[in-house]
Amino acid sequence: MFTKQSKDFLKKLLMTSSPSGFEYYAGRVYREYLGSFCDKVFTDIMGNSFGIINEDAPFKVMLAGHYDEIGFQIVHICDNGFIYFRSVGGIDKITLPGTEVEVLTENGKISGVIGKKPIHLVEQKDRDKSIEIKDLWIDIGVSDKKTAEELVSIGDPIAFKPNYTLLRNDRLVSKSLDDKIGAFIAAEVIKSLSAKKLKNIGVYCVGTVQEELGLRGAQTAAFSIHPNVGIAIDVGFATDTPDINVKQYGVAKLGKGPILHRNADNNIVLGKLLRSTAKENKIEYQEDAGFRASGGTDTAVIQLTKSGVATALISIPNRYMHTQVEMVDLNDVENAVKLLTETISTLQIEQNFIPE
Repeated sequence: MFTKQSKDFLKKLLMTSSPSGFEYYAGRVYREYLGSFCDKVFTDIMGNSFGIINEDAPFKVMLAGHYDEIGFQIVHICDNGFIYFRSVGGIDKITLPGTEVEVLTENGKISGVIGKKPIHLVEQKDRDKSIEIKDLWIDIGVSDKKTAEELVSIGDPIAFKPNYTLLRNDRLVSKSLDDKIGAFIAAEVIKSLSAKKLKNIGVYCVGTVQEELGLRGAQTAAFSIHPNVGIAIDVGFATDTPDINVKQYGVAKLGKGPILHRNADNNIVLGKLLRSTAKENKIEYQEDAGFRASGGTDTAVIQLTKSGVATALISIPNRYMHTQVEMVDLNDVENAVKLLTETISTLQIEQNFIPE
């Protein structure tokens, strides 16, 4: 399992809020960690964080995990101090009432809760209806607009209150495992590779931004790197809960290894290499055809960079995605790190990824 340094980094990253477009706090945490083992660490104009080893090598591998998360933004403060907001990313409105949040202001964090009318006061005919986001508000504990405006401003980002809980069997629960767990894996892989003294392979670890708004950070990062190989690490839908139709979405279980995908975003040759490496090293993994033919992760935009990139997506099975209690199994995370480390270690600069 992971070292104390790695575990401390993961917890710190998960406890640092970073709604899409406002990822700078998480970026600082990420770059600080990368700086302890990468040859070069920097950020770009988008806010992507880069850690590089062997920058002058002729063959480039890009590892991408996005550290932005879904959240909200203030759009209005009413006369009695309540805050109205809009979503940033794909929000499940059913999960919102009664949620603790934090407003990320220039002067620090302001705690609040998403309120609603008590069920006792809701008419019977409306009790089973979900509430639209526009009809919800955030209460920061003040009674008037002037006081609220001294604390928060229009446009301030809002995040779910950070949480980090370890359950039995190495199951980790947090609001932002999508996709800070992928960013963590990318960092752990380049950390492992930094100790292997690779000669002809340059590795670029990128904590990407604005994935939840359309894969925006990965697009610019891949353009600047122009890698030979690009691997995105994200979360995938665990289908081992009772309410998911496996005939439609396939089988993906917590604790059975990372998911390898077979769709248009995944280079066939690279996919075969990942699978053969897993089998040779007895690393458990799962197969997925995906519920869509293409898109949805950073892989899609990396693949289409310049003249094209050999890409692959590795996913960590995740229960309760886009809620405040996402869940992954740390054994799957460890196996993903092993698989990527071993695969990249075997790459040769003459490797041909053209399908034949």
